[in-house]
Amino acid sequence: MEDNTVTAVEPKEKTAQTGKAVKKDKKEKKPGFFKELKKEFKKVVFADKKTVAKQTVAVVTMSIFIGALIAVLDFVLKFGLGFIL
Repeated sequence: MEDNTVTAVEPKEKTAQTGKAVKKDKKEKKPGFFKELKKEFKKVVFADKKTVAKQTVAVVTMSIFIGALIAVLDFVLKFGLGFIL
């Protein structure tokens, strides 16, 4: 049977003038942590006051609704178990 294996070939960079392979410099200058952090913070988009207010109202409303639902279920279960036992 034939062996259908593929070998990976790493490309080598060549200079335009000489055509010889050139090794990449392993010690490339990396930008500092705080410079990168500053770049990332510039990409952040914060919500406007109207959106924050709408989302706050939605969270408070749902919290009250779920709290009331849990309280009703607790009351029903407590009453049901008290009635049965």
